[in-house]
Amino acid sequence: MAPGSKAEKKAALDAGAWMFNVVTSVGIIMVNKALMATHGFSFATTLTGMHFATTTLMTLVMKWLGYVQPSHLPLSELVKFVFFANLSIVGMNVSLMWNSVGFYQIAKLSIIPLLCIMEVLFENFRYSRDTKLSIVVVLVGVGVCTVSDVSVNAQGLVAAVIAVCGTALQQHVSTRMSVNSFCLLLHII
Repeated sequence: MAPGSKAEKKAALDAGAWMFNVVTSVGIIMVNKALMATHGFSFATTLTGMHFATTTLMTLVMKWLGYVQPSHLPLSELVKFVFFANLSIVGMNVSLMWNSVGFYQIAKLSIIPLLCIMEVLFENFRYSRDTKLSIVVVLVGVGVCTVSDVSVNAQGLVAAVIAVCGTALQQHVSTRMSVNSFCLLLHII
């Protein structure tokens, strides 16, 4: 192997993973919204079930390919993680069903400051001024970009709050367990 080729291969794999993540994340949101708004599909929990089935299949494929290794995690932490993950996913799908994509995106990005607040309160973590400023810039940017596409109602707001809190708590539990997301998924299935 030529020098640097291993690093280049890792960089290419990382870039591919990021692109796959962005494309699938945006794709799922757009397909869900099209199903619900355009085609009148009002079964958000069915979509959630379909997402879980797809995630399960992909996690098993990743395990079969050797990218995911089994580990031991405490059952109590896994139960918390599963509970918060369900709040997160169902809440986000219901929020998307009742609100505009713009409000959905704002709700998703509000997870970041909530998680930061939780880390400050529960883990005594301190963020640098630059990190705080970058979070503010992202939130302002999203607000500016989606201001013309924001539609929300009381039910959708409640669903979004539940989803945002569930997601932040899920991330908090995940971080405390110090395992990657595929390892957690392998435990859940």
